[in-house]
Amino acid sequence: MNKPRVLVVDDEPQILRFLRPGLSAGGFDVITAVTGAEAVKSAATMAPDLIVLDLGLPDKDGKDVIREIRTWSNVPIIVLSARDRESEKIESLDLGADDYINKPFGIGELMARIRASLRNRKQGDVVTSVYHSAGITLDTLKHSVEKNSQPIHLTPKEFELLFLLVKNADRVLTHRQILTSVWGPAHTHDVQYLRVFIGQLRQKIENDPADPALILTESGIGYRFVGDR
Repeated sequence: MNKPRVLVVDDEPQILRFLRPGLSAGGFDVITAVTGAEAVKSAATMAPDLIVLDLGLPDKDGKDVIREIRTWSNVPIIVLSARDRESEKIESLDLGADDYINKPFGIGELMARIRASLRNRKQGDVVTSVYHSAGITLDTLKHSVEKNSQPIHLTPKEFELLFLLVKNADRVLTHRQILTSVWGPAHTHDVQYLRVFIGQLRQKIENDPADPALILTESGIGYRFVGDR
């Protein structure tokens, strides 16, 4: 079986020395690039299954790399960033990044995020009407939701919101992405409205809505549904 190919884009030699053996030991075929131009070329010619991308590159901003690649490819992109401004993370995700990890980071966390992104993308390639994740079963044809085989009643918008989250399990979705997808472009700034619906969903699917384990808040950015590990 071919190993999943991961393109690591970072101009810091110590990061590459850390990631190459770690990811290789984890069962990945690792290729590297140190500039944005090399990243775009490798993405086009080396057919990576996933890209790990630093935002601070010597020739161009990593967000520009995301923007360029997204014009022709939906390859999963995980951003590595030492930038702690929420606006940088939000813009990267809105441009099409699948996830982000703050520097410094552990190799175990990165590999878990890589596996989740690859799993989500593989599932997205298969036409399906039933989604199973973290004890939740969502059937789009029957328009039904069960938790641990027990039916849960959701309003149409609650169902649509949960479907979006479950379909993108383990991926950070920004407020803007969620609001645009579920309520439309006219509602991209209705963050408080979204919080109300998230609260309603948590009341129905969480064991302890005050300490959620399924729908996690990414402070200032959006939400992440925790899938099966």
